[in-house]
Amino acid sequence: MTKPRIGVTISADETRDRTKELRLKEAYFSSIEKAGGEPVVFPMDTPVEKLAEVVSGFRGILLTGGADINPELFHGEPHPKVYGVDPTRDSIEIALANYCADNKIPLLGICRGLQVINVALGGTLYTDISDQLPGALKHPCYPDYARDYLAHNVMIKVNTHLTAITGQNQMKVNSLHHQGIKDLAPDLTMSAMSPDGLIEGVEFMFHPFFLGVQWHPECLPDSAPNQAIFSAFIRAATLEE
Repeated sequence: MTKPRIGVTISADETRDRTKELRLKEAYFSSIEKAGGEPVVFPMDTPVEKLAEVVSGFRGILLTGGADINPELFHGEPHPKVYGVDPTRDSIEIALANYCADNKIPLLGICRGLQVINVALGGTLYTDISDQLPGALKHPCYPDYARDYLAHNVMIKVNTHLTAITGQNQMKVNSLHHQGIKDLAPDLTMSAMSPDGLIEGVEFMFHPFFLGVQWHPECLPDSAPNQAIFSAFIRAATLEE
């Protein structure tokens, strides 16, 4: 059986000499490969009008973590901690989320990827959780702690894809973000929540696989429930062939 090709989005970070470097954590690729998929870097310079043509070469899309989405795209409050805004990445990832939602293409969003899904479908974000969510836990744990540090629990909602995939009603997760969902997009279902009330998982229920998680399962290779997320993603992508 041919391995399903998964388009993986990447960031273009500006260096000190004002050039751009394309960057991607290897763990995304290794998690897809371990689950039986073939990860391929998605061409981030794809014009939105040619999106359908390019996406046709993939069987699933992974929206990875990274810097912040432009707050203007969701009428967010300005905040000095907003960093790394990349209009090109925002544009292509939001278009990808909408296209995959409309065309039933398997999509997994991780950290920033979950936030992209929510913004694409009409939701909003906290531009800084610690300042804007009263009683918030410490969500930006890196670099004070390692990327695999289990920071807090999430409660998983029953009768969701996420609970069926993981077999869990709660999980201990890592946490590497300072932004998060404020208002959930109308078409999304909350599938996981942290003890402070922050939404940590979302899904589009009437879709073969359209899932976002706020934590980083790719950094937890020895966690069966977390790796099950990638396995379910690749199974859904395989069925698309």
